[in-house]
Amino acid sequence: MSLRGDEEMQKLARILICVLFLNALIFAHGGMEHVLGTVTGITDHSLSVKTSEGAVTRVELDGETKFLKGDTPATIKDVRVGSRVVIHAHKHDNGLHAAEVKIGTGSPGK
Repeated sequence: MSLRGDEEMQKLARILICVLFLNALIFAHGGMEHVLGTVTGITDHSLSVKTSEGAVTRVELDGETKFLKGDTPATIKDVRVGSRVVIHAHKHDNGLHAAEVKIGTGSPGK
């Protein structure tokens, strides 16, 4: 094989590795959206979260939504306005539906 052929094979190998890596990232998230930010509003059926970009996103909750505070199981009652959260949510109709809400362990608003 010529030097040019070797360069082409290396280029093809790099492209293949990138495609496989990106594919793994997509499937690792299971098609979920991630909402990170500070809780600005709470109802029995939704959380409103202000993201670092300044947008407020409303995420629906139901009886299947799992809550964690650190590694400890939690409930909606552990969420406060000002709590930092990471929400893993499915797209549903025109909104988001939370599968899991991870509540920050620091003091709300800090």
